[in-house]
Amino acid sequence: MTSVATKLDSAFVHLEASMQSGRIPGGVLGVVDSSGNRAVRAIGQAQTVPTARPMTEEIWFDLASLTKVIFTTERILALAEAGRIDLDAPLISIIPDYRHYNLDNWERKITFRQCLGHQTPYPAVFPLYTFGRDPDLLRTFLLQHEFPAGPAVYSDINFILLGIALERIAGKWIRDMDPGPGFAWSADQMTAAATEDCYWRHRVLVGEVHDDNCSALQGAGNAGLFGTVSSVLDFAIGKLVAAGPDALIRTPLSSRRTHGWELPYEGWSGGELNSRETIGHTGFTGTGIWIDFERGHAWTLLTNRVHPTRHFDSGILTLRRAVGDAINAF
Repeated sequence: MTSVATKLDSAFVHLEASMQSGRIPGGVLGVVDSSGNRAVRAIGQAQTVPTARPMTEEIWFDLASLTKVIFTTERILALAEAGRIDLDAPLISIIPDYRHYNLDNWERKITFRQCLGHQTPYPAVFPLYTFGRDPDLLRTFLLQHEFPAGPAVYSDINFILLGIALERIAGKWIRDMDPGPGFAWSADQMTAAATEDCYWRHRVLVGEVHDDNCSALQGAGNAGLFGTVSSVLDFAIGKLVAAGPDALIRTPLSSRRTHGWELPYEGWSGGELNSRETIGHTGFTGTGIWIDFERGHAWTLLTNRVHPTRHFDSGILTLRRAVGDAINAF
């Protein structure tokens, strides 16, 4: 069996090339197998402006949409396993005031399972943060906003709503919930990878959430989680050796998605050489996690590709695919 160190060596050359070409400031790559063997390596800069700091294996990353699978999906499925929610019940079973001025609209029929699988008519992008910065008012606005029904696409709204459901059940905001072992809702500026020089917040974001809507909501189910390569690999090995309720994260809801996770398809982020028993997810800031159950290994690629701006071709998809194929070439 090929060692995780050998797999990492093969894949790391792609991360190194991406950094040296100026596509990304830096990154950390980690590989783990079902026996707990792991290999990790860092390269480049955690921050370049206004000051420079080196990337290390201990750097905290804004995990962005990895929040969806590491935090929100986990808690929704745990509540379903405990009988607290019915995945096929509409969101209004927990959020009764959702679009309550029109009892016949389609939003009131949307279920938890549909949100987990992005099988809803919500728009792909909605700049909720442009409507203000009062988190209570923004939640109320979202719950009463009338969206035109479109085709089913990947939409953050699904997980913002799932996050609101978690808040209703827990009686507190997500930012006040336990993010899980090894994770946090913010990070120290001296030990975090920088993200964007934000136009509307007027600063380089370091240790605070990059996602605009999550920032305005002061915590949401779609983004906001921070972690290190170690904490992401710990989570991944937990999935590799788990059973029971975790079967749902491997159960397809469509040709491309399970409950919360993405499945392999032509051109997907995990490359072409993974087994069909692979799930994964990416984050906008330049993060990603992939778990191949058949091969018994997982990997995470954490970069700060939006630093200092998202408006640049970082080549992140090409990098992710090359890393995945290198790891799975053995």
